[in-house]
Amino acid sequence: MHSSQPFLTDIETIRQRARQHIEDGSITEGYTADRETIIKLLNEALATEIVCTLRYKRHFFMATGIKASVAAAEFQEHAKEEQEHADRLAARIVQLGGEPDFNPEGLITRSHAQYSEGSDLRDMIKEDLIAERIAIDSYREITQYIGDKDPTTRRIFEDILAQEEEHADDMAGLLQGLD
Repeated sequence: MHSSQPFLTDIETIRQRARQHIEDGSITEGYTADRETIIKLLNEALATEIVCTLRYKRHFFMATGIKASVAAAEFQEHAKEEQEHADRLAARIVQLGGEPDFNPEGLITRSHAQYSEGSDLRDMIKEDLIAERIAIDSYREITQYIGDKDPTTRRIFEDILAQEEEHADDMAGLLQGLD
């Protein structure tokens, strides 16, 4: 099947379009996503990652018991990775002309995941697993929503999603190890 439309827009047209609205930086005429909605989704994900970072940090410091050292090491590693996710999301928000919302007020209401302290090691691991599963489902839906409209943001979410799946796997393994 051959399309009557050429694969690439005429290069002269691309060059002319690139000279228009240069104050928009990387956002060109070809950007078809609803930027306001994408920035809102990114800020919700940013809040989610911050909440997860804080929860993992608490769990790292609060983990006690015979099996705690293995879990604590995972909590610490995951806290670091969640913070890296937050940084990537914040950078993308700025790239899209938005402002990352780091305001602690309302952080929990913007976050998809909850902040649950957990009463013991098993509880902490379980709460972290639940939070990872929430992130997995919401990030998967976000990538599907974005589709081809913003491949860069979609790829960021896909990368984070893959790591959240690893985190869930780690937590599920820790939970089984306690049994």
